Amino acid sequence: MTFSSDGLVRPFTGLRPAAGRAPEIAAPPYDVVSTDEAREIADGRPYCFLHVSRAEIDLPPDTDPYADEVYRTAARNLEKFEADGVLVRDEAPAFYVYRIAAHGRTQTGVALSASVDAYLENRIRKHELTRPAKEDDRVRQIEAVNAITGPVLLVHRADAALAAELASASAGEPDAVAPEVDGARHELWVVDDPARVEKIGALLNGMDALYIADGHHRSAAGARVAEARRAADPDHDGSEPYNGFLAVSFPDDELVILDYNRVVKDLGERDPAAFRAALEESFEVHDWRQAVSPPRAHSFGMYLDGKWHLLIPREEISDADPVERLDVRVLDRTVLAPLLGITDPRTDSRIDFVGGSRGVEAVAARVDSGEWAVGFTLFPTSLGDLMAVADAGQIMPPKSTWFDPKLADGMISLPLD
Repeated sequence: MTFSSDGLVRPFTGLRPAAGRAPEIAAPPYDVVSTDEAREIADGRPYCFLHVSRAEIDLPPDTDPYADEVYRTAARNLEKFEADGVLVRDEAPAFYVYRIAAHGRTQTGVALSASVDAYLENRIRKHELTRPAKEDDRVRQIEAVNAITGPVLLVHRADAALAAELASASAGEPDAVAPEVDGARHELWVVDDPARVEKIGALLNGMDALYIADGHHRSAAGARVAEARRAADPDHDGSEPYNGFLAVSFPDDELVILDYNRVVKDLGERDPAAFRAALEESFEVHDWRQAVSPPRAHSFGMYLDGKWHLLIPREEISDADPVERLDVRVLDRTVLAPLLGITDPRTDSRIDFVGGSRGVEAVAARVDSGEWAVGFTLFPTSLGDLMAVADAGQIMPPKSTWFDPKLADGMISLPLD
């Protein structure tokens, strides 16, 4: 097999569940569960991957999740999983067909080593800013366990030839099945036949670009690890495992983006009636008898003072700028900043975000709790918009997309040794 150093992807020798062990191992991604939730999920499951991805659960309850001992514990746990034969390493470079079934639909992608060079050259395109502290955490995790265990979710433009290759490669029984991870079924097939590996690689590397859908901190951390190891290894030739980061790429016609909604702590100096009056200068405000899932782009739901409303902007939204036309940005510039004084949703503690998988009723529940004053529901950002922003080299507002289902941790890892 030949894979040039200027490609987008390459196969890798993965670390994955042994036959029949995936249900014990597979776990939700580390960053969608709290420490307490992780401890509960892993209770009675000694090989649950949260013992690696959130190793503070094996330490006293008051342990700082960023303490050195957390990372050392993660490394010991991963070594034990492999020593006990629960995780096994493949011997030949492979791609891996990764299928998720949830909510009555399936999506089939390919697990791969994504080129750090392509990422740095923006051929693997990003659309979000990252937080240094979260990057630092993942860098320390990777260095401690000497593997990349959290996959990045990529998206590629649908390709019939690639889809046919993946369908053929997954026609038999999967090599690993986790039937229930946060409501989804996860299946993995090892694809190590050299001719098929060559074909899949050629199809992926023939694409103009891949797009990061979810996992900007994981990809940034992988790139930082690669750059540090290159600097320490002047004889590196590009073939080293650290020159790639773990990713699973799905076609854009199978991924679904859910809404990502907002709640705000207070109305500033306005009461609900005054806030509604201020809103009516920029929006048609319609009273609604039921929870509002916006019916189309450029419409919004609002839960205020125990009542739902549908908001329609009075201004015509131009499609010229791929960021400014996003509904999250429209809400920022017409409501959050001018009426509520929230100029940086990334850092302002007065705003919080509710993933669409929880339903719009979760927004009302947050407001009814008394902790929050108003909630807004949004129409989901489209994958076309995500790609347009990335192609333009621009950055989306924070919390613009919520992907569901998520990839599971533990189904496949990329060892760096």
